[in-house]
Amino acid sequence: MMLNLRKFLVIKNLSVRGIQSVVPDSNLKDFTVVNEPILSYKKGSKERKELEAALNEAKSNIVDVPIMIAGEEIRTNEARFQVMPHDHQHQIARFYYADEKLLQKAIGKCTEAQQKWDKTPLKERVEIWDRAADLMAGKYRQRLNAATMLGQSKTTIQAEIDSAAELIDFVRFNVFFLKENAKFQPISEDIKVTKNSVRFRGIDGFVAAVSPFNFTAIGGNLSYTPALMGNSVLWKPSDTAILSNWAIYEIMREAGVPEGVVNFVPADGPVFGDTITKSPYLAGINFTGSVPTFNRLWKQVGENINNYKNYPKLIGECGGKNYHFVHPSADIESVVTGTIRSSFEYCGQKCSACSRAYIPESLWPKIKEGLLCERSKLKVGDVSEFSTFMGAVIDEKAFKRISSYIEHAKASPNLEIIGGGGYDCSKGYFIEPTIVQTKDPLDKIMVEEIFGPLLTIYVYADKDLDATMKLVGSSTQFALTGAVFSTNESFLKRALEEFKMTAGNFYINDKSTGSVVGQQPFGGSRMSGTNDKAGGPQYVTRWSTVQSIKETFVPLRDIDYPYMRE
Repeated sequence: MMLNLRKFLVIKNLSVRGIQSVVPDSNLKDFTVVNEPILSYKKGSKERKELEAALNEAKSNIVDVPIMIAGEEIRTNEARFQVMPHDHQHQIARFYYADEKLLQKAIGKCTEAQQKWDKTPLKERVEIWDRAADLMAGKYRQRLNAATMLGQSKTTIQAEIDSAAELIDFVRFNVFFLKENAKFQPISEDIKVTKNSVRFRGIDGFVAAVSPFNFTAIGGNLSYTPALMGNSVLWKPSDTAILSNWAIYEIMREAGVPEGVVNFVPADGPVFGDTITKSPYLAGINFTGSVPTFNRLWKQVGENINNYKNYPKLIGECGGKNYHFVHPSADIESVVTGTIRSSFEYCGQKCSACSRAYIPESLWPKIKEGLLCERSKLKVGDVSEFSTFMGAVIDEKAFKRISSYIEHAKASPNLEIIGGGGYDCSKGYFIEPTIVQTKDPLDKIMVEEIFGPLLTIYVYADKDLDATMKLVGSSTQFALTGAVFSTNESFLKRALEEFKMTAGNFYINDKSTGSVVGQQPFGGSRMSGTNDKAGGPQYVTRWSTVQSIKETFVPLRDIDYPYMRE
């Protein structure tokens, strides 16, 4: 996500046809939308000083985060705490779980709020979202960044990309895409006789948003994009992203989102899932997380399908086993730089992070040398220090899972750790950026999602190019992101076709991470998710139920047809 790649998009001629009483958004004005610039944070810069102040303030306080249901602050007897992953004795937020009774209350308030919110003119909703984006870009930018850095152990640049630029982009571009979609109106053959139009409606009931820890921006998108379209939302944030997600909630409320439209309800995962899927008012689930959890929710929806007022819409993004495939013609420096960044930025805890690489024997000596050299330079530590490349993994559960794969590599005769391999959780959940070479391309370390700073490389004989290409799509259940490195144009054309089903986001001579809202809509298929392309024009319409309207201006007088009278 480089600054010079962020493009400008312009909206023009956004008038929506249809009578004012039927299509209340016909007076939406033209406007220009651009990707939010990424600030530099160089020494002495204004943004760096502001961020340092925000970090100091966040470190010195434990923010009390209540359950929020229709504007009511609720605290239960059992308090929980969010800690800093890189210093897990340091608490930064106190929060509470909503039990089944509170979730039922939230569902009731949510469905009530939806009826009124859906009647709010689109113009008013757009104005709220515009205010929110301005608040995020200005007044609250460093609060968002500090909360993300400390609570989710992101470095300065990773927080700026996520909780500033991408979050703001989601807010602004979803309005842009909504307006673009609203430009379509159906054919009216004779406007003096009939006029045809369509309008977007919310779905009666509630949408459940289940957001992950790894991107603050995803929390905002999953919860507030359905709300933009006239829905009400039960938002279950991740326990390990409470502070940053709470900041989003407060900003959106300050911008003007009415109470009850989005309800902030941290909860135990199974309790939340069981409760929402039993409700007849469930209108949809907007989810980012693991395959087993999404499968469980989908199964529960299926078991309760006869109880719902609507068929619930299910959108899920479930991660991947993302690859870099290197051709013998590849530029070695691009491979090394792209693979280090993709594999180890934010500890490999991006859904799109490179976890497996296929490298030809002819290039391996130089690529290996480059990877090990660059890996050795990476500083792991406190994200408040501006020289840190990556912090800690998110929590103890993740630490144990990732370290178990490292132990597997140490014990297996088919695997060799060629860089890193150390880990220590005495102060923070630190794992060294680790590179493993495998003799077996089907070893579990090349097949299963690890979600950590662990890259596994299979070195293939140049003559086995065709067979190795087949492994990319056949060896895992995922199809989220992938990248091919080559300077051979005919091979790139071939790879584009042969790898067609292996990745929802496909990169040519670039790393497998870094999608930008409006530029590379994000999502994958197979067990990576439903591929609804967040950050693209179709995503907002998934959260609407469209109504077609026909207005007739000439009274109908006859029951029969002219040919019947001959």
